[in-house]
Amino acid sequence: MALRLDATGACYGSTAVLVTIDDLRRRARRRLPRAVFDFIDGGAEDELTLRRNESAFKQITFRPRVLVDTRARDQSTTVLGQRLSTPLILAPTGLCGMAAPRGEILAARASLNGGVIFTLSSMSAVSIEDTARAVPGPHWFQLYVWRDRDLTRSLVERAAAAGYRAMVVTVDVPVLGQRERDLRNGATIPPRITLRNALDSLLKLGWVVGMARNPRIDFVNVPRPRESLGPFALGPFVNSQFDPSVNWNDLAWFRSIWPGPLVLKGIMSAEDARRAVDHGVNAIVVSNHGGRQLDGLPAAIEVLPEVADAVGNDMEVLFDGGIRRGTDVVKALALGARACMIGRPYLYGLGAAGQAGVERSVQILRAEIDRAQALLGRPSLTDIDRRTVRLPTTWLRD
Repeated sequence: MALRLDATGACYGSTAVLVTIDDLRRRARRRLPRAVFDFIDGGAEDELTLRRNESAFKQITFRPRVLVDTRARDQSTTVLGQRLSTPLILAPTGLCGMAAPRGEILAARASLNGGVIFTLSSMSAVSIEDTARAVPGPHWFQLYVWRDRDLTRSLVERAAAAGYRAMVVTVDVPVLGQRERDLRNGATIPPRITLRNALDSLLKLGWVVGMARNPRIDFVNVPRPRESLGPFALGPFVNSQFDPSVNWNDLAWFRSIWPGPLVLKGIMSAEDARRAVDHGVNAIVVSNHGGRQLDGLPAAIEVLPEVADAVGNDMEVLFDGGIRRGTDVVKALALGARACMIGRPYLYGLGAAGQAGVERSVQILRAEIDRAQALLGRPSLTDIDRRTVRLPTTWLRD
């Protein structure tokens, strides 16, 4: 869908002004079938952690400095030696193609245009090779470890051969969390029209037509039994593939088959962060999987300070969870993150307007970061530290 920008940078479509990430979310909700939107938007069980990821940011306040020359502001940074124009990484998200046809390719193109990193999920709807061929670039690859270790090795070797720069191993999914919106919606791959969702699907006719004109949605990197070519239940299939036996001893094996930087995603404690350092990991992502795994966890931003303190300068720390504003990014940087992964924000953009929507999500956050830097008196990211924020007293530790 074509979008246009006015002189202020506000983004307009046919029915809405797209100024914030929440605007993109509302537009995506109107355009996508309920089951697809809930797959993107939902969390585990009662969604307590999902909501806490966002609400915890609101408890952090700023400490601005005044009479600082902020005419020349810079939000560029490097992560694992890669330069980013803004401290954002598109997080690995399975089946982007449900939000828009060939969604992984659209997101990868948007990342290059925005000067940020795209991370391809091993659960993508476009293959490792097709994504790299369509959009050559310094992308990352995310790995779930499968029971079939030959398959796991094959995915790693394919990603290396296709030129992916870093491997992100997700470590917080020994089994799939209970995502009850998906269960109630009868989520299947590919999505199917049933008596229960027929009216909703007809109201989202543009999405239905777009899907019909493009390749069938499937986990193209992970073979599954082909007894039936019809839709299959998402949860049971994924659970049958994950390997709950994965442990710290496996990191040596990953190192032996992957030549590039190794990142662990899903760290939520200082102890695990230090252990990652001891195992020679290059970076960690403080993340509770966007509230989609174990419900009842603290917000990722609550854990970030203790993790950053635990590793010091021994490792790069990335952050994932609850980013909806550029000011959230600034708060995470102040608490020790080098850059932030965004998942739902760019998926809302993808569902709202395809590649243009993803680009808009990055533009929104970039503009909000820039404005915050000016108003805080921190013209460079190196000026953003713990003195930039005030934490709630309940977060303070002995």
